[in-house]
Amino acid sequence: MTRIVEASAYLIDIEVETLRTDAVQSFVKQETVFVDLVTDDGNTGTGYSYTIGTGGTSVLALLREHLIPRLLDHGGADATLVERLWFDLFASTRATTVGAITSLALAAIDTALWDLRCKRAGEPLWRLAGGFRQEVPLYDTEGGWLHLSPDELVRGALDARAAGWPGVKLKVGKERVEQDVERLRAVREAVGQGFDIMVDANQSMTAAEARRRAAAFEPLGLSWFEEPLPADDVAGHAALARSTSIPVAVGESLYSVGQFREYLARGAASIVQVDVARVGGITPWLKVAHLAETFNVHVCPHFLMELHVSLVAAIPNGRYVEHIPQLRAVTRGQMQIRDGHAVAPDVPGLGIDWNPDAIDARRRA
Repeated sequence: MTRIVEASAYLIDIEVETLRTDAVQSFVKQETVFVDLVTDDGNTGTGYSYTIGTGGTSVLALLREHLIPRLLDHGGADATLVERLWFDLFASTRATTVGAITSLALAAIDTALWDLRCKRAGEPLWRLAGGFRQEVPLYDTEGGWLHLSPDELVRGALDARAAGWPGVKLKVGKERVEQDVERLRAVREAVGQGFDIMVDANQSMTAAEARRRAAAFEPLGLSWFEEPLPADDVAGHAALARSTSIPVAVGESLYSVGQFREYLARGAASIVQVDVARVGGITPWLKVAHLAETFNVHVCPHFLMELHVSLVAAIPNGRYVEHIPQLRAVTRGQMQIRDGHAVAPDVPGLGIDWNPDAIDARRRA
């Protein structure tokens, strides 16, 4: 038994590295909620989750007022029982599940527990979570935001191709379908056919508009059409998937394993984009990934590349990591990229080299 003897939660703001816009919002800042755990054998674990501008203090309140005290009850929980602890904490918050605030809070604790588990075992996360391979393909989103001009999109895609990356993602959802098509066609003509182009509508469309745009996009050879409809519209995504040859991608706005089950069972998701923070941590993330494998569906998670690189490397159906750098201001190293692939860190733990001084300087609560 390894008891948790200290646990703390705190919130920092991390500035965005570049202007990021999509069809419904701008990325204002990353509210990052951290959890630090210390066990009676002297080991430490750090976990985190995030929002893109609002709700961070609500996540922090749930952690401080309910979940952290529960970890410390009765002399401290056994940190080795990761599955049991996740279930116990989830069960203790039934009045607020399934929902974003609870899932984000659970993720901060669960990732800290996995950090501890990997350090105790002396293994990196990618090995302990499955160990399928160490390098995974990388695609870029930073050069594809909605406010960028067609010429800027082309330059970003050509830069990515020159670096050996196999694909880019472009935001769609302009007022008129012709505007989206013009932007996508400019990139396709510049990069040619042997290069993946994904598009992301950020839940901005009606079912009818999504079908119309998918039909207009089909000649462009897209790799997926991401979040065209509101995330709770499973039937709409299923109908869209039946109507187009473009794979439909969903998952960044789903907050439980059960929601993914519904999408997969109804044929509404051809690509699963499970986000470790939003689904409640590494423990449920792996369940979603293995569930997707049983449906012969690839996993291409949303954001958090510094953490997701290890998880995508752990599983056989991991296809892509999304390149959006956001932690460089609070870490002492960067994710390694080699020949168009993200390389999972080989150090014990999550593999993120946090900079304590930079984190302390940004503490808000």
